Amino acid sequence: MSPVRSTSPAANRRSRTPVIDAIAAEAVDLARAAAGETSRPEFVGDHVGMVPEGDRVVTHYFACLDPAYRGWRWAVSVVRAARAKHATVSEAVLLPGQDAMLAPAWVPWSDRLRPGDLGPGDLLPTPPDDPRLAPGFAPSEEVGAELGWELGLGKARVLSAEGREEAAARWHTGDAGPDTPIARSAPAQCATCGFFLPLAGSLRQVFGVCANEYAPDDGRVVAVDHGCGAHSEAAVTPPATEAAPPIVDEMGYDVVPSATLTEEEALGHS
Repeated sequence: MSPVRSTSPAANRRSRTPVIDAIAAEAVDLARAAAGETSRPEFVGDHVGMVPEGDRVVTHYFACLDPAYRGWRWAVSVVRAARAKHATVSEAVLLPGQDAMLAPAWVPWSDRLRPGDLGPGDLLPTPPDDPRLAPGFAPSEEVGAELGWELGLGKARVLSAEGREEAAARWHTGDAGPDTPIARSAPAQCATCGFFLPLAGSLRQVFGVCANEYAPDDGRVVAVDHGCGAHSEAAVTPPATEAAPPIVDEMGYDVVPSATLTEEEALGHS
């Protein structure tokens, strides 16, 4: 039986190949029993190889027959103490093989977020160093850039007072006004948001444009008393901390044929 290539860091650090201990190598039945105690005996398949991990330490590999872990294999390490005549089990684990189905890599919520995901009552924390925002006292190159267009230079006609009033009433009572569900549940109004760009002229007192790509009103005219959970000062993202992975016992399960369930059992009645 050909040995399986070892991936143990301890084995890779050694400058010499450990000699396979004869007693530890012959402890196949002991290793199989240990794997069966960890899962179920019927889920432990054929012995597929062994690897010397060190002096008098051998890891035996068995095929995993559990239908929930296709492509995985059992790895049971056995060790023989100095001058001992029998080997003992060190550890038994289930390792993925090349064809094993693995969970996808975890992606932080900030990378999974897409425009349109924010709804009423949701809060979108904004990091203190968000490159899309700058301090309110920072000089702006846009001051006075719209003055010529506000006076009507370059176009034959401009919006009349009546036209501005009709537009203002329509926008303020629409989906971008203060009486929408998302505005009523917002932590603050658009007037204090760093992503709020005021309109030019007299309408700048009441309306602006949202410049937050994650906000539902991105690129749209919103009232100063509108709001949403993507407000720039809604919350501060806490520093990232590494939490210990949860320990979930998922080795055992019961297969219940659905055809044998009665109508009451299917509804949760005993």
